[in-house]
Amino acid sequence: MTTLPETSLGQEFLSAGARGWLRFALRRSGQLLVSLWVLVTASFAMIHLIPGDPVRAALGITASQELVETTRAQWGLNDPLPLQYWHFLQGVLTGHLGTSITSRLPVADVISTRLAATAELALAAFVLAVVIAVPIGVAVAVRTRRGRGRALDLGFAGTSIVLGTIPDFLVGVTLVSVFSVGLHWLPVGGRTGMSSAILPVVSLALGPAAVLARIVRVEMLSVLETDYVRTARAKRLSAARIYLGHALPNAVTASLTLGGLMLSGMVAGTVLVESVFAWPGLGSTIVSSILVKDYPMVQGVVLVYGCGVLLINTICDVALAILDPRSTVVR
Repeated sequence: MTTLPETSLGQEFLSAGARGWLRFALRRSGQLLVSLWVLVTASFAMIHLIPGDPVRAALGITASQELVETTRAQWGLNDPLPLQYWHFLQGVLTGHLGTSITSRLPVADVISTRLAATAELALAAFVLAVVIAVPIGVAVAVRTRRGRGRALDLGFAGTSIVLGTIPDFLVGVTLVSVFSVGLHWLPVGGRTGMSSAILPVVSLALGPAAVLARIVRVEMLSVLETDYVRTARAKRLSAARIYLGHALPNAVTASLTLGGLMLSGMVAGTVLVESVFAWPGLGSTIVSSILVKDYPMVQGVVLVYGCGVLLINTICDVALAILDPRSTVVR
């Protein structure tokens, strides 16, 4: 007789959890689709919001009228605006993003050859930031909890604020001046091996690592005052087991959302950092394309960057829901 209520209660809990996951999946999918539509529409509108004739601006004032008209026809700018939008949507869905004005190569082909370099830079910087931030944040939290280590607390706060506010490109220029020009330890730029990736990766990772370390410290301080940590201390568990086994997983889980935003920021930050170090990725491509007014290339790269940021945010949102299933039911 006692098993029936328990079984019924379990089924009700499972069905509530399933409904929560379904609502979460539908809501998140809808948000992603709307965001992608806004991004694609904004990318399409980019070329129509440029003052004057974008084709003339791209080809220059010395280009013949015949070449301008031919290029306008190639871009489909002579078609009605709704038809242009429909053709652009079809191109995005089929992977055809137009042709570069300068190189005369398909935009999608250029992006595919340079995407790996940008992804490599952003992911390496993200891993380095996490490897630096988590141990430092945990160590400072342990040393400064309950008002102890006042000097360490002030020094950590000041250093992390300064490092977190310095622009990535300024960090990159400083690193080049010191380690490449001054000491001749590392290459100035390019993508020639592991040594050439050190400075751009550090430039991208240093600021986010400082910000993440502060967040990890705050979350760790909060977790260290919870009842289950006090219980673990009362059981005389080792410090490593208390901090690493009980406190750290909860502190890191709470910082996951910031981590996703941080990775998105790193992807966007590659634009300037790649230019500083002549890194052959999408960032340097979009900068050079803007300078020569290669609008189809700019349009395609902006679209890829935006999709990357949206995808990263979606993955982090799903990961947070998996780590904390209650969020899918409550929200």
